Amino acid sequence: MATARVLSASRQYRTRRLTACALLVTLVMGAAALSVALGARDVGWAEIHAALTGQVQTVGDAAVASRLPRTLLALLAGAALGVAGGVMQGLTRNPLADPGLLGVNAGAALAVVVGIAWFNIQTSLSFIACALAGAGLAAVAVYTIASLSRGGATPLRLALAGAAITAALTSLTTAVILPRGDIAGLVQSWLVGGVGGATYRQILPIVPFLAVGFLAALAAARKLNLLALGDDTAAGLGEKVMLARLLSALAAVLLCGATTAVCGPISFVGLVVPHACRLLVGSVYRWLLPFSALAGAALLTLSDVAGRLVANPAELDVGIVTAFIGAPVFIWIVRNRKVGAP
Repeated sequence: MATARVLSASRQYRTRRLTACALLVTLVMGAAALSVALGARDVGWAEIHAALTGQVQTVGDAAVASRLPRTLLALLAGAALGVAGGVMQGLTRNPLADPGLLGVNAGAALAVVVGIAWFNIQTSLSFIACALAGAGLAAVAVYTIASLSRGGATPLRLALAGAAITAALTSLTTAVILPRGDIAGLVQSWLVGGVGGATYRQILPIVPFLAVGFLAALAAARKLNLLALGDDTAAGLGEKVMLARLLSALAAVLLCGATTAVCGPISFVGLVVPHACRLLVGSVYRWLLPFSALAGAALLTLSDVAGRLVANPAELDVGIVTAFIGAPVFIWIVRNRKVGAP
């Protein structure tokens, strides 16, 4: 009898996963189609087909051709941030963990701004290198500060250290920009976070870093489930805790740093998406992370479309739209979830 109940529950869970996967794939495809079709000038299927086949002859064809890399970047960035958020929440055992809230995005942004202002970096690879270095250093700083007190890096201490580091790095970024009127306009626009003006030349250099980040995240999925039980329990079950933490941190830094290098710091996607996916597939990370990739891609792409439509014929950067979406979710999590004891 008990075995039958277990088998029935397993079948129901499998059916729910398949249904959720089909819904998310459909949502991603629909979001991509809307991103290509809608904007300051709506286009039809004939113009979309012409742009896809390289036959750019009209204004509509050109509009589609410019939206294709923008849509691709939104899909990749959304997937990366969704997975990074899931990894960071598992790594820190903190439901508030997010690249924007734990200082990782702020570290990447400061490093890029310093590179532009002081070293005149211009190539995509130099942007990526600076962003990865800044994201990694910020992550180390947050974890180190949270670990200084007795009891180590608890979820609450990580959240507080992340908030403090984010505020400090944001202030430093502003201090670097203010004396440089020649770069202030460009940098401040980038700091809002967006995918507008994307080109394939910008996207291609980040693809290898995102690929390694996704693979590292999937390799860390089982380890994150064990880390959720606590370090002592994970070690007792044969897991190498430090290696698991390093692999998970590497995945998050690669995904956040590479995305920030091209899009600027985009917050709240990594917070909202994993929580939504847990309602669909539970907390098993080998399922949660792939679903977070799909949901993140859909969320960021639809946010970009919404930003175009709300301010038409102008645009709202996607970072502003995700902030409007993520802030209420953040408040709900704070009110309804236990973040951790000090």
